[in-house]
Amino acid sequence: MKISPRSSRQDMLSEINMVPFIDVVLVLLIIFMLATPLLYRGLKINLPKTSANSLKKPVPKVVVSITHQGLIYIGGHKVEWQSVRPMLSAYYKKDKRVIVYLKADQKVNYGIVVHLMDLVKQAGIDRLGMITMPASQKSG
Repeated sequence: MKISPRSSRQDMLSEINMVPFIDVVLVLLIIFMLATPLLYRGLKINLPKTSANSLKKPVPKVVVSITHQGLIYIGGHKVEWQSVRPMLSAYYKKDKRVIVYLKADQKVNYGIVVHLMDLVKQAGIDRLGMITMPASQKSG
C-alpha cells in the first residue's frame, strides 16, 4: 500500500468566510441609520421668564439711490436734496448702528456721489456701503 502525502481527511480551507461578517455589519448599519434620528429630539424644558430680551436688535439698513437724472430716493421714497441730511440724521438718532447703502447709476457724475457721501457723513453715520453689479464674465 502506498502512503500518499495527503491524509484521509479533506483539505481545510484557510480562507475566512466573509459573508456572515458582511451581513452582520449591514444589519448594524441599518440599526444605526434608524436609531440616529431618534437621538436628536429636543427635551421639553420649561424655561424661566425674564423681562429683558437677550437677543440683539438687527442693525438697521437704509438704501439711498441716485438715478441718472440726479433724483434721490431713500428707502424707495423720492426725497429732495435738502431733505437728505435731516432724514439720515433721523435714522441715526433712532439707532446709532445704522448702515447706509449707496446705490448710484453709473451715469451719475462722480461729484454728485461724493456730495451724497458727504451728506451721509454730516448726518453722523460712519458706516457706508456701495451697491454695485458684478462685472460680466467674458467667455474666452
